[in-house]
Amino acid sequence: MAWVRVRRPPVLQSKLLCLSLLYLLTTLPLALYVSFSDPGRRCLLLPSRPAAAKPLFEYPRSYGEHKHALPVPRAVCSDPAVFADYKTALEAINGLCRNLSTPASPVLRYQNGRRDSFAGNLSAEERRSFFDHTDNEVEIPCGFFEEFPIREVDRLAMERCNGVVVASAILNDHDKIRQPKGLGSETLKMACFFMFVDDPTYRILASHGIVADDEHGGGVSKVGAWRVARLRAGGLPYENPAMNGVVVKYLLHRLFPNARFSVWVDGKMQLTVDPLLLVHSLVVHKGVDMAVSKHPFNLHTMEEAIATARWRKWRDVEAIRVQMETYCENGLQPWSPSKLPYPSDVPDTAVIIRRHGLASDLFSCLLFNELEAFNPRDQLAFAYVRDQMSPKVSINMFDAEVLEHIAVEYRHNLKRDGNGGGKQGITRMASSRDISGSSCERYLLKMWGESAE
Repeated sequence: MAWVRVRRPPVLQSKLLCLSLLYLLTTLPLALYVSFSDPGRRCLLLPSRPAAAKPLFEYPRSYGEHKHALPVPRAVCSDPAVFADYKTALEAINGLCRNLSTPASPVLRYQNGRRDSFAGNLSAEERRSFFDHTDNEVEIPCGFFEEFPIREVDRLAMERCNGVVVASAILNDHDKIRQPKGLGSETLKMACFFMFVDDPTYRILASHGIVADDEHGGGVSKVGAWRVARLRAGGLPYENPAMNGVVVKYLLHRLFPNARFSVWVDGKMQLTVDPLLLVHSLVVHKGVDMAVSKHPFNLHTMEEAIATARWRKWRDVEAIRVQMETYCENGLQPWSPSKLPYPSDVPDTAVIIRRHGLASDLFSCLLFNELEAFNPRDQLAFAYVRDQMSPKVSINMFDAEVLEHIAVEYRHNLKRDGNGGGKQGITRMASSRDISGSSCERYLLKMWGESAE
């Protein structure tokens, strides 16, 4: 009896090919939907994008500046960002920055002198005493009670920056310098781009030949659009690099005293839209003091605090508990429609666009004081300061999908060590029985919808 051998078609013999076909069949409908969906739901409505220009800087292959970009999961938005054409934005910002002799609002006055920490080591009562700023003659504590180690050549350049400043910081070689994309023809002349780095970061850049191997750091280094401002060794105010980073992040109005607008970009981010368009569309056109993205998942401060503790974004969980208890004792409430026009209590502060003025500067100073008091997780103090300060700061909290399209996020260079991360133990979810007697009991009951109020 003869046996007949039946073979599968060759096309089905490769597992890799089968998986590739399956991936194609599942993603093609989504791609077609995005391509032909209503353009009014796209995240960015730009009149036109600038033609692809010559790269601002040629990196050595060993540096790997394009590695580990995080995917963008959402292609459409419920509330897209609408941008004017480049010329309109340029002329508008030029007009606002031209007359430097006329301040846009009353000028905030700052406390000076020397204390035992960079922000003054203020108590909770002392910090709160400055929230109600009704007298412009009152001086506000806003850091710099210790020296911040900026070279004189950089300090003079920072004082000359009198329009828009785009700033970022990379400390402890945690990220890579990446060039902004989509810049208009006049942006590099109109805006100052400053990248603050410490010695470990500078040494890595020098080892790749990206900056000069200058032991004393007396020269001026440019990496594409960025002027690299090297922070002097041994002079940084905090042991924690993240706290040194938030000095730059929240005190740009003090570091650049003549700038009218600022765009902060986290070291892990790469801008893909011209910063002048961001300033014009998200701040000037909206008539607000600052613009920042809503968090993609968390609405309430306590949700972010729980996530921070759960995922060890900050190692000292007990300190987070004390911080939240302090805020609840002093009036922190969960988000509700009564807080509108603020649509959320939790931002994603990877990109912050600010109009420098009294309300924005006051918010930044008060928030920074909270960061020194507790930890550099700025999302935990955001709503506490915003809701209780006076005068109120107007904030455009745009959709998280918009953030994903104005900047690309990359993974950090360094994996977490003992300061966080690692395997997590079993975490039991809290219930209303666990919080009796806590100063956050009413907050949590309202957040969970169990309050009688």
